[in-house]
Amino acid sequence: MVPSSQAAEKQMPAEPGPDPELKSWRCLVFYLCFYGFMVQLRPGESFITPYLLGPDKNFTREQVTNEITPVLSYSYLAVLVPIFLLTDYLRYTPVLVLQSLSYVSVWLLLWLGRSVLHMQLMELFYSVTMAARIAYSSYIFSLVRPARYQRMAGHSRAATLLGVFTSSVLGQLLVSAGGVSFSTLNFVSLGLLAFSLVLALFLKRPRRSLFFNRDAPVCRGAAPSELGRMNPDAGPGRAPRGAWRDWTLVRMLWELGRNLRSPQLRLWSLWWVFNSAAYYLVVYYVHILWNVVHPTTDSTSVYNGGADAASTLLGAITSFSAGFVKIHWALWAKLVIAGVTALQAMLVFLMYSTSNIWLCYLAFVLFRGAYQFLVPIATFQIASSLSKELCALVFGVNTFLATVLKTIITLIVSDKRGLGLPVHSQFLVYFVYFLVLFGVYLLGAMLVVLQHFQASRRAPPPPELRSPAEEKAMQVLSEQDGGLSSLQPEALPLASQEQNQQPEAKA
Repeated sequence: MVPSSQAAEKQMPAEPGPDPELKSWRCLVFYLCFYGFMVQLRPGESFITPYLLGPDKNFTREQVTNEITPVLSYSYLAVLVPIFLLTDYLRYTPVLVLQSLSYVSVWLLLWLGRSVLHMQLMELFYSVTMAARIAYSSYIFSLVRPARYQRMAGHSRAATLLGVFTSSVLGQLLVSAGGVSFSTLNFVSLGLLAFSLVLALFLKRPRRSLFFNRDAPVCRGAAPSELGRMNPDAGPGRAPRGAWRDWTLVRMLWELGRNLRSPQLRLWSLWWVFNSAAYYLVVYYVHILWNVVHPTTDSTSVYNGGADAASTLLGAITSFSAGFVKIHWALWAKLVIAGVTALQAMLVFLMYSTSNIWLCYLAFVLFRGAYQFLVPIATFQIASSLSKELCALVFGVNTFLATVLKTIITLIVSDKRGLGLPVHSQFLVYFVYFLVLFGVYLLGAMLVVLQHFQASRRAPPPPELRSPAEEKAMQVLSEQDGGLSSLQPEALPLASQEQNQQPEAKA
């Protein structure tokens, strides 16, 4: 027989010690966010256009507008799909290293390049860095449990925005307060990017990814994937069947086609495609417009970094505030989109028409804030009914279609092989573009609201809504009526009286 003291010791639970997984997760969070912050520290980025147009490089405005900048759209379209596939196939970390190498190449070409061809090559490397951003945004989802997805996404997003804001503020302070030249600012950017390259080399490489590397053991607590539900015969470690319809991408595209029946998914995906295309064109060319509105050789009077910092801060605020908007999106989504698009059209027209650089700065800050307000709403509306695999595919397809549209507009409007319009005329085209989008969304919103009110007229009227005080008063009155009716003799219903009278007549 075991003594009672020993039995009590055996029954006592062990004291909880430090969770090694939690400690590892926190270290991973800190390192990834630190890398995301450092890779955004490029204080010279806001001043690339005045640097190219200034005495350091001495390119003409037509060369920058119609020969150099259009290459960014073309090269981004060319590398987007390969980078997207390589990100998943190589499990993220190699693509992040490639991104850091491309950033270093961009600033080396800015320092050493002398010809238009060199600057076009610089735009090619910059497009690689843009396409590789998906590696950072999706990297964390392959490392942590699904329960921590939202928290990690918030941390990584906050680190990125803080890095962009700090970079813009630092660049503006060095130029305006420190009197640092644009070339020296590019050297500072190159040194910071070299440090971020070293950080990328030590990032942990995950064992699995969303599409190509799914045979590795899944983390504890992971939910069954959409791919597993679409193809239950393909268990862990089992090779997919040879039929073309069982290929991963084909199965996901088929599943995506079924989900496109959702009106909200179609609406927000179309908004993503058409609005993003024009938004990024405005972002690409606004620095050239600022040089036209305020041509100066005095670098201390250029406040591009301040405008970028303010627009980043406002974008973060509007993105955060969008999470508190609670409306019936199925009814009012098109009207909200129409209102924001109308605001964007007016701001683009203000940038086109004004000769005051401060008004131009302000219009751009508000323009970016308006776009960033709708991005989290569109993200939630698209992702709310999809798995993480299909969600990644939808955003990839939307980004690709927006890039195709942006490339077509660039080829027609900006490229010297097309119309080759100056930057002022381009902003007039963008104004008309947003105006047309506003008209389409407003017409769609009016049709939806009209159909809603017609349907509500045909439907039976809803029960009258009362306040809690009115409900309590009605309850008291009903109780009083019940007490009075209990004092009166009960009367039989008419049908019961007739049934009682019939037997008497027969008798």
